[in-house]
Amino acid sequence: MAAIGKDIWRAKKVLDAGKLVAIPTETVYGLAGNALNPVAVASIFETKNRPSFDPLIIHVASFLEVENYVVDIPTALSRLAEQFWPGPLTLLLPRKNNIPDIVTSGLDRVAVRVPDHPLTLELLAQVDFPLAAPSANPFGYISPTSPQHVDAQLGEKISYILDGGKCKVGLESTIVGMEGDEIVVYRLGGLEISEVERIVGQVKLQSHSSSNPQAPGLLESHYAPSKTFLLGDLETLIAEHQRQGIDFAVLSLAQTFPEIPMNNQLLLSPRADLKEAATHLFSAMRSLDESNATVILAELMPDKGLGKAINDRLRRAATKR
Repeated sequence: MAAIGKDIWRAKKVLDAGKLVAIPTETVYGLAGNALNPVAVASIFETKNRPSFDPLIIHVASFLEVENYVVDIPTALSRLAEQFWPGPLTLLLPRKNNIPDIVTSGLDRVAVRVPDHPLTLELLAQVDFPLAAPSANPFGYISPTSPQHVDAQLGEKISYILDGGKCKVGLESTIVGMEGDEIVVYRLGGLEISEVERIVGQVKLQSHSSSNPQAPGLLESHYAPSKTFLLGDLETLIAEHQRQGIDFAVLSLAQTFPEIPMNNQLLLSPRADLKEAATHLFSAMRSLDESNATVILAELMPDKGLGKAINDRLRRAATKR
């Protein structure tokens, strides 16, 4: 398994050698490599078993560094960066030629963000390159929100995990770009759309696709547990599976079901707080996936605020019926 610690210089040494390190961010843990080194980036795809047509996000230490890797930053997107960086916002921007094609899957824009985590910001300030860093999990599986999650699924493939504790947001970043003069949200995430619109006005939502996505993390099936994961009205799903005698576990926002053992139920937020629910989502899904249940039953969140982003992850994790 991988070594876990807070040694910035050890992480830098691994990255300088073209190898991979798991890094903490406020959203989820990332599997990081030198974004300017095509061989290092290729090893990210290999380690995650990630399709090469799914582009990566690069991480930099500050807004000032972005101009080293992009042709220009439209005024509206610059305003978002000034307001929300460091933070769970990724901008899709026209790339310079120093960004390898493998990072963007050959597309002419690169996804960039400044993460909000002191350890990773310090690491980024010490290395001479941006870090390409998708979530540190096997492709398509639940995103990791603790160093232990990373170690459990990739620990045999990487040498070091930078330990930043549990992620405080727990959902991937919101991805924003422009099509002509129109501002587009490509992926719902830890920054609410209402916050984006407060700065730049109304935006267009253009979420996932089934293949060849324009931005990272947009494939239709993603974030999925290995067990059957069914989404719908919990009372209906529970009654159906009780009739069939199928062992199941329940994932809900705040509701409990007295007829079901409590160790077969997980609440994302007993007080129905969507921000708290977001921080617990991936760890709860992972815990139920490791339980003795055969099927996981889940419900959609209220479709507001971070509930929209949580629902996006739940729908993409759900088993298609």
